[in-house]
Amino acid sequence: MATDSPATTTAASALANGIRADIINGNLAPGTRLRIKDLGSRYASGAIPLREALSRLATSGFVVAEDQRGFRVADVSREELLDITETRIHVECEALRRAIANGGLDWEERLAGAHYRLSRLSMAPTDGRGLAPDWEHAHAAFHAALISGSGSKSLTDIADMLRDQTARYRHLSVTEPGTQEPGRDVTQEHRELFEATLARDAVRAPLLLAEHLRTTTQLVLARYAAR
Repeated sequence: MATDSPATTTAASALANGIRADIINGNLAPGTRLRIKDLGSRYASGAIPLREALSRLATSGFVVAEDQRGFRVADVSREELLDITETRIHVECEALRRAIANGGLDWEERLAGAHYRLSRLSMAPTDGRGLAPDWEHAHAAFHAALISGSGSKSLTDIADMLRDQTARYRHLSVTEPGTQEPGRDVTQEHRELFEATLARDAVRAPLLLAEHLRTTTQLVLARYAAR
């Protein structure tokens, strides 16, 4: 049976990352038809690695494969975001409890470094719209570091996918200048979560994480509904 060449596999991986980033950032809007010819021009790629990339994205929920009709960007909905959030809470809180129980000094160092970097960056971008890319990357790295000591690749892989899905909604909801949410101190939330985790508090840390994720989702839903 024929298999894809290493070059095709590498190209497909790069394309999947690029298309996923464009979906998350809103450059490819929900419901957009993903025609191979158009994508080939956009990403300077051939058809074979593009189809492979789209098939990969279909397995992670960013793209929908339709019989005889090709691919399109997955739609968004309030119900889906709530479901993703609760699933993410279930997965990440379990992974965090395992990290607290099993994580060693290397994990603590990764977490401390990720928190330090996040705490030194501003959420606000230079153009005053959306979220600063550097902050977004540091934010994702901090949440990944929290659970990186869990010892479960399955949990961390699922958490990574769900984190990307919620990032997509967050980007879609930001349409007005400014990113600070009235009455909310995100920096303090991260600090309390970091300190409870380093203190190995397996009760308080997951509660803080769940509250942090649910608060973000409710604010995203409120902003998205007001668009």
